[in-house]
This record gives sequence, C-alpha cells and structure tokens, in this order.
Amino acid sequence: MALEQRRTFHDSAAVGRAVGAGRTLAATMPRLILEARRVAATVIHGLHGRRRAGPGENFWQYRRFVSGEPAARVDWRRSARDDHLYVREQEWEAAHTVWIWPDRSPSMNFASPLVRDTKLFRTLVMALALAKILVDAGERVGIPGLMRPTGSRNIVERMAQAIVHDRTERPSLPPSFAPAPLAEVVLLSDLWSDIADVRRTITQLAGSGARGHVVQIVDPAEETFPYWGRVEFVEPEGAGRITAGRAEAWRTDYIARIARHRAEIRAETDRLGWSFVIHRTDRPASELLLALHARIGSGADHVRATG
Repeated sequence: MALEQRRTFHDSAAVGRAVGAGRTLAATMPRLILEARRVAATVIHGLHGRRRAGPGENFWQYRRFVSGEPAARVDWRRSARDDHLYVREQEWEAAHTVWIWPDRSPSMNFASPLVRDTKLFRTLVMALALAKILVDAGERVGIPGLMRPTGSRNIVERMAQAIVHDRTERPSLPPSFAPAPLAEVVLLSDLWSDIADVRRTITQLAGSGARGHVVQIVDPAEETFPYWGRVEFVEPEGAGRITAGRAEAWRTDYIARIARHRAEIRAETDRLGWSFVIHRTDRPASELLLALHARIGSGADHVRATG
C-alpha cells in the first residue's frame, strides 16, 4: 500500500457502493442541498459578517480613541458617557473572492460501514454550506475551472447546478489557475494523491500571493484500518486490487504511511503560510465549517487541530 502511488485501498463492497453513489449524484442533490443549508444555519447563528473593522455601513464596536488619530473619528455622543474618548468602528464589508475546490474524483465516493455518507457527500455539503455563509457575509465564491466567482444570493443552487451538469473529467486536485493576490482558496479533498502532485498544486496556487486552506476529508476506516483476516482491497481509480491474507498485519505500516503523508502536506502548507485541517466524516460537519469560517480572511496562525 503506497499513498505516494495514489493507492487508498477499500474493500470491494464499499467500492461497489461508491460506483452506485457516483451515478446518482443528481438524485442525491436535493438532500445534499438541504443538509448544506441546515449546517450553514447551525453555524451562521450568532455570526455577523466578517467581524473585522473597516469600511462599511454596519456598526461593529466602539474602541478607545488613539492619540494621533483625526478628531473627526471621535463619537462624541458615546464619549460623553464617561471620561474616555471613543471611536465608532464599522464592520468590514469589502468583498473578496474565495475559491472552493470540492474533490469529486472516484475515491471520494467511498463510505465504510462506520458512517452513513460518502466523503463526496460531506465534501459537497461543506462546499455549499461554506459558500452560503461567505456570500451572506458579502464575499464572492467560485469553483476553479467550473464557475466564476459570484456573490449571488442563490449561490447554493448555482453551485449545485454547475456540479451536476459538469461532464468533464473529475481530477483529484484543482486545475492550474492564478487566483488574485487577495483571494483565498479552500481545497476539500481526501488528498490521497501523490505527494509531489499535492506540493506542486499548493505551491502553484500560492504563487500569486493567495492564502489557502487545505482540508483533508477522510472516512474513519481510512484512519484506523479496521480490517481483519482475508480482505480484497480495490483502488477506486483504476490502479488495481490486492488481497491481504491477514489484513490486521498491515495496520501498523498503513498508519505510519498516512502519518508521513500528512506530515509532508503540513510541512508544505506551513512553508507557504496556508492552513491544514483533517476532518473525519464521522464528525459533525459544523465543526469543520466553524473552523474554516474562523480562518478565512483572518490572517491568524494556521489551523492545527483535527476534527
């Protein structure tokens, strides 16, 4: 088993379910959209815009006046209440672009018996829910190679339609493009591609100065390798199959390979100033959405926690 050769092995029954799931994406989309809206509504409650000071019309907070600032910035009505001078800050409303890449390659159709939904379902729920929250906050969202950035209020439906009607090859990593320097990129993928391809993609996207957030979405079985006895594993993207006489004997090596693969991804994101998050599909989608919302546009230190 070599992650470096893009071989994430799954049992045959699960792969069979994955093939069927891939053929019924259009039929699944209504449930997917409802789930995305539900998750977004759960997270958006209590959130107010981008929560940053800057040009805009909506009041954010009062802060103490700093010596050297123009006196015209003082809010005299608020300042009259005590012995300090205060400035009235507005909430930041300058829209910027966030590119969201949902990996829709065959490996994403996998779901083990440990979870209800495939990695693809969770990935698309996250992409749509994140897009809704961002657009509601005044941002623009696009899908690399598939949909130009837009701030349309029906962003969920527009993204869903673009994805359902896409008949092109579905690669594991986004196409080469140059996001604007102030744009941000969110990669949602299982990231079981060759590490050289992952590095090349992240480096290219960061080349223009864009910030980014790399999210590895995995099934819990891909984390723990809960297989025993004789098991046939099938690579869902055509790299073949292999039979293990005693699958449990592979567990230690498998987990070590995953750790090395992730360490190399994290080293690259750290080098470029991007964030890296690991999300398991047996965890609530809202956890990941909250983490991403906090990171996008924040400029803070990189995400280290796994979900």
